[in-house]
Amino acid sequence: MAESSPTFLREIWTSLGGEPAWTREVSFTGSGDLPSVFAVSDLAAGAIAAAGLAVAELMSARGLTASKVRIDRRLASFWFQTTLRPDGWSTPPPWDPIAGDYAAADGWIRLHTNAPHHRQAALSVLGVEAEKNAVAKAVSSWRIDDLEAAVVEHGGCAAAMRDLAAWASHPHGTSVAAEPLAWLDDGDPAPSDDWVIAPGRPLAGIRVLDLTRVLAGPVATRFLAGFGAGVLRIDPPDWDEPGVIPEVTLGKRCARLDLRQAGGRRTLEDLLATADVIVHGYRPDALARLGLDAAARRRIRPGLVDVSLDAYGWTGPWRGRRGFDSLVQMSSGIAAEGMRGLGAARPRPLPVQALDHATGYIMAAAVVRGLTRRLIDRMGSGTRTSLARTAALLTSVPAPESAGAFAEATDSDYSPAIEPTGWGPAHRMKPPLEIAGAAMRWDHAANRLGSSEPVWLPR
Repeated sequence: MAESSPTFLREIWTSLGGEPAWTREVSFTGSGDLPSVFAVSDLAAGAIAAAGLAVAELMSARGLTASKVRIDRRLASFWFQTTLRPDGWSTPPPWDPIAGDYAAADGWIRLHTNAPHHRQAALSVLGVEAEKNAVAKAVSSWRIDDLEAAVVEHGGCAAAMRDLAAWASHPHGTSVAAEPLAWLDDGDPAPSDDWVIAPGRPLAGIRVLDLTRVLAGPVATRFLAGFGAGVLRIDPPDWDEPGVIPEVTLGKRCARLDLRQAGGRRTLEDLLATADVIVHGYRPDALARLGLDAAARRRIRPGLVDVSLDAYGWTGPWRGRRGFDSLVQMSSGIAAEGMRGLGAARPRPLPVQALDHATGYIMAAAVVRGLTRRLIDRMGSGTRTSLARTAALLTSVPAPESAGAFAEATDSDYSPAIEPTGWGPAHRMKPPLEIAGAAMRWDHAANRLGSSEPVWLPR
C-alpha cells in the first residue's frame, strides 16, 4: 500500500482553506513506520508538511519565489516523540506515578493525574491515598462509565476505553465525526501591515501570544518560533510541566501572570493589544470568564489571528470536557484497536502522542495561513481545532499493510551544536522540514517557565 502522507496533507491543507494545487510543492523522503496499527508516521509527515506548506505560501504572497517543501518521514516521526538529547542531565518522567490504565469491573479506564488537582479529584472519588496498588484495587470495583463520569464531575480527567464501533455510535463520537477538521471563523479588518519578511526568516517580526499547555499548542508555537516568530508564553504563577518543558519551550520566552488578579489581566490585555497572533488551549469558556471572549479579543486587537484548541471538539455533549491526548485515544477507539490488532492484554495506545503533535502542526499551519490572509485581504481570522477530530482523521485512513520499523535515532540525526538549555547542555534533533530560502532554526534555547518578563521584545 502506498504511504498515506499525501492523503493527510491534502485533508489538512484543504480543511484550512488552502488551494489543493499547492500540495504539489511538497515531496516526502524516507521510508519506514512507527510500530502501530494506524498510519502514525504518515500522519506525522503529512501534518508537518501542511505547516511547512503554509510557510511557503506566505513567502510566495510576499513576492518571494515559491519554495519547494521537503519532509523527511523518519525525522518527522522522531519529532513526534522527543527532539532533545540531554548531555549530563535528564528530564523528569513524563507521567505522574498514579496516571495510567486500570482494569475496572467491566473494562479499562485511564486516569490522567499529572496535574495535582486532577490527581486529587481521582483520589477523592476513589477514596484512597496516592498509592498505585490502592488505586488499582479501588478502580476494580467500579464500572468504567460510572467512574469516568464521577471523576469528570469532580473536576478530574478520566476516559473509559471504547472501541471504534462504540465511539462511532456514541452521541459525542457522532458529533465529532460531523465536525470539520478545522473551524474557520471570520475576523475583523486589520490595520495596515508594514511587516517585512527578513531574509530567511519569514515570521520574523510577528508577535505570538502563547496561552497553551501540554502538548499540542506548545508544539504549534515551537514551530512558529522556528521560522522567526517572537513567541511569548504565559503561565500561571504555580504551573509546571517538568517532563515536557525542555522539549517545547525551544525558541520562546516564558513569563508568568496571575490572571486571577486585575493587574495580571491588564498586562495580558496590553500584550494582546500589540500581538499579531494568539494561540490558546484553555477550555472554551475560560477566557470568556476573564472578559476575553472572541469578540473582546478582536476588539482589543483588530486583525488578530486567533487559533484555539479543545480536546473533545466544539459540539456535542462533551464539548468543553477536560481532556488530553491519551484520554482521547481511549475514548475514540484508538487504544482498543491497538489492543485488538496487536493481540495485547491491555490497552495499546499509539507509540507517540500523535494526536497532540499532529494537532499542533495543524494549528501552526492555521496561524501562518491566517497571516497570509491578513496580508492579502487585510482581515483577521479565527481557527478552532480539536484532538478528537484529529483522532477521527487518523482512524479514517488505512494503516500500512506492512510497516518496516525505523532504525533508532543516531548521532547523525542530531545537530552537532550544543543548545545551552535552562537545565544544561543538550543536542537538538535536526528539523524534519526543508524549505528553500527559509531555514528552520531557533533563536533561543529552551528555558524554564517564568524565566522572562511579560513584555514584548522590540520588533
